[in-house]
Order: sequence, then C-alpha cells, then structure tokens
Amino acid sequence: MINKYGAALLLVWISLTSYSQSTSTVKASIDSTLVSKETNIIDTLTRRERRLMRARTSREIDPLSPSKAAFYSALVPGLGQVYNKRYWKVPIVYGAIGSGIYFYDWNKKEYDRYRGIYKRRLAGFTDDEFYLDSEGNQLTTPRVSDQSLREAQKFYQRNKDLSLLVTVGLYVLNIIDANVDAHLKQYNVNDNLSLQPYIRPNDLDYRMNYGLSLNLNF
Repeated sequence: MINKYGAALLLVWISLTSYSQSTSTVKASIDSTLVSKETNIIDTLTRRERRLMRARTSREIDPLSPSKAAFYSALVPGLGQVYNKRYWKVPIVYGAIGSGIYFYDWNKKEYDRYRGIYKRRLAGFTDDEFYLDSEGNQLTTPRVSDQSLREAQKFYQRNKDLSLLVTVGLYVLNIIDANVDAHLKQYNVNDNLSLQPYIRPNDLDYRMNYGLSLNLNF
C-alpha cells in the first residue's frame, strides 16, 4: 500500500515539475518574442524617422538660397529680407539707408553752398548772402569771413564723406544680413550631430531603458 502511495506521489511530483518547467519555458519564449517584436518596432520607427528626416532635410536645404538672398539685397536693398520672409526688417533697412542718404545730400548741399560763396569772394564779388543783414540791406563787412567759409567747407566735406561711408556700410550690412539670415533659416541638425530619444531593452531583465543619446559623427 505504501509503495502504491509513494508511486502516486512520485508521479504527481514529476507532473508538477514538468508543468512548472513547461510554463517557465513558455513564459520565457513569450517574453523573448515580445521583446524581439518591440525591438523590431522601435528599430523600424527609428529607421522611418531617419528616412523622413533625410527627406525633409533634402527638401528644405537649398545651398543657393543664401546666394540668392544676398544677390536680391544687392540688387534692391530689402529684397533679400523679403525673400527670407523677414518682412519686419524691410522698414529698418530703408530707414537706415535712407537716413544715410539724407545726411549725405544735406552735407553736400551745405558744402556746395559755402564753396560757391567762397569762389565768388575770390573772384571779387561782394553780393553773397552774408553781405546782407536780416532785412536785406547791404553790409560793408560780411557776417561770415573768408576764413569761416574755408572752415565751413572742411566741416561739411568731412561730414559728407562720413555720411557716404556710413551709407555704403549700411548697404553692405543689408546684404550680409540677408545672406546670414538665409543660412540660419535653413539650419538643420542632421545625423552628424543629433540628439535623439534612446529606447532599448535591457538584456538582463528585458525591461525597456529610456533616455536621450547624443550622436557625433565625423
């Protein structure tokens, strides 16, 4: 009788052991399959994202865009900013360049005015505006001497040259701004230098690891 019970208990223990091992094997197989599928999905998404990034980059980056913007701004100040869709910069460009042109023109007129009077003085004429008082009466001694006329010519000549230099500088700055802005507008971080999400399974416990990865390729 004892042998029969012992044999029965042995069979039950063997059955339970086999079932436990089978269950563990099936569970491990399922976990491995799920991890493999999840990894494949992640890899597929990563590859798809990279393809989309490359396609988007190839569409957006135009190596001739900065040259076009610079050419347009050189042709017509502010046109390069319009090409870059930086419309708010156009009034600044015209205000800056227009101010330079205005001061250049004003200083040139004053220079020509004093130079013309001085040349007439040298020719012996005494009928310029400085020989008249506020009521238009002729004066024997001019209100502005010949030395003052020479100093006025030097003053307005210097200011005229400075205004021209500033105007040319603002014009060149308008071209540089359009070129640099076009570069920055299409600036893109590609796979050579990229910050991407990191999702990978842990080989020990099959849990997913999440984080960020910085890739720097040469």
